[in-house]
Amino acid sequence: MDFLIPVIEGFGVALQPMNLLFCLIGVTLGMFVGVLPGLGPAASIAILLPVTYTLDETAAIIMLAGIFYGALYGGTITAILLRLPGEASSAVTALDGYAMRATGVLVPHSASLRSPRSSAGRWRSSR
Repeated sequence: MDFLIPVIEGFGVALQPMNLLFCLIGVTLGMFVGVLPGLGPAASIAILLPVTYTLDETAAIIMLAGIFYGALYGGTITAILLRLPGEASSAVTALDGYAMRATGVLVPHSASLRSPRSSAGRWRSSR
């Protein structure tokens, strides 16, 4: 069971409050840049890389991971709302997500972001 010790230590470092804060900041900044059509995760990391220069190594890598995943999510926002895929991975989302939004199918499912209990009955009944 010695192989689990580095994994537990890694989670201990990653789940420190300051590292979680840097991840949250990275996701937020990544979403703001990823929403712009044509700027994918790689461009978002390239644009926001100077933000991480003053951080220590662990916090910088965690923030870059947050920027990457935030930019991926930001690309789906423009794909669904405007049918403008910012990168190739959002192309199918632009086709299906925009059609679902236009017909109103996403309205009951978007309620799950507010309260999982309130939308569970509506989700089952819409099938």
